[in-house]
Amino acid sequence: MQIFDAHLHIIDFNFPIIENKGYVPPQYTIEHYQNDTAQLNILGGAIVSGSFQGFDQNYLLHALKQLGPSFCGVTQLPYTVTDDELLSLNEHGVKALRFNIKRGGSEDISKLDYFARRVYELVSWHCELYIDSIDLPEISHVIESLPAISIDHLGLSQDGLPHLLKLVEKGVRVKATGFGRVDLTVPKTLNAIYEINPDALMFGTDLPSTRAKRPFEFGDIEIIQQNFDEQACEKIFYTNALNWYFNC
Repeated sequence: MQIFDAHLHIIDFNFPIIENKGYVPPQYTIEHYQNDTAQLNILGGAIVSGSFQGFDQNYLLHALKQLGPSFCGVTQLPYTVTDDELLSLNEHGVKALRFNIKRGGSEDISKLDYFARRVYELVSWHCELYIDSIDLPEISHVIESLPAISIDHLGLSQDGLPHLLKLVEKGVRVKATGFGRVDLTVPKTLNAIYEINPDALMFGTDLPSTRAKRPFEFGDIEIIQQNFDEQACEKIFYTNALNWYFNC
């Protein structure tokens, strides 16, 4: 089974780490990630900047260089970033901009409309939102008008699921990640999203699962395999995310 890991973190203490609300993550290097996924057929992935990494790009560029061109970056940036900086990051493998509404550390959500359009028009990036779906109605009118948006960790909460599904109908993508951090019935949620848009779900390990109630385990993969046929699994595990990040 081919996997494009649509959500992973690399935490390298050789680069700046910012305490976030009293939390400092453990180190999680490329070697840790490769050891933890050695039994999986991972052909590429997306390295996602966390709240504790702020606007630092050096750790991300280093990790992308080490992991190679089949991996891409999801970064956090201030809206004042220059066009030249965006173009350079794009050339080095960054493919998306993250807004971390849940934890902070990124640009303020008030800049989403302007910033999402800017990065899409200049470098064809989409934007990723780490948000509890219960809060989606406050910004859904903005999200619906934007060209390309994905939402992390199944939107986190059961109470917000109807809001998430409405956005899936509008073309928003959803990461099938962080099963150990959500307040959802995961199989039912996955099926509800897939029925609306088979291209929407993108699997990721969420390693090292910082602050999750339980970290990623291989059983998370089995949940998907047990609830979808082979064709659907190929889309969820590989082709949906590959196409989303690399515009295939």
